[in-house]
Amino acid sequence: MADNTNTDAQAAAAARNARQFIEAIPFSKALQMRLDEVGDGLAVISMPYSPALVGDPVTGVIHGGAVSALMDTCSGAAVMSHPQALSVTATLDLRIDYMRPATPGERITARAHCYHVTRSVAFIRAEAFDADEARPVAAATGAFTVARKA
Repeated sequence: MADNTNTDAQAAAAARNARQFIEAIPFSKALQMRLDEVGDGLAVISMPYSPALVGDPVTGVIHGGAVSALMDTCSGAAVMSHPQALSVTATLDLRIDYMRPATPGERITARAHCYHVTRSVAFIRAEAFDADEARPVAAATGAFTVARKA
């Protein structure tokens, strides 16, 4: 039977590092992002609706830039929490497809999964959604720098 103690400790340390880093980013604080879940290459971050983030005053829809910042931050947290990655990362590429406007007044949540790590690059998939999780607001794929653990 394999001893998972070291692996579990590494995963816990990676999740802790991701949480500390994300919570220290001033821009994340300005958008009132909340880290809801992190660990083992998965991150869930949400932010509340705010009139200060509206991109279209007529409809009250949140600006796409706020959604992209949420997805980028969530994706970075997913990479940082991956057991094969160290606690530093930077976005290399992030493609976001906006599928529909977020419902005005509703909290927006991003969920990202780091599904593959190479020696120097980590790959993610992410979705953003409001209360209607069955209909994503946006979907993303991306690549991030990574320092792989030995």
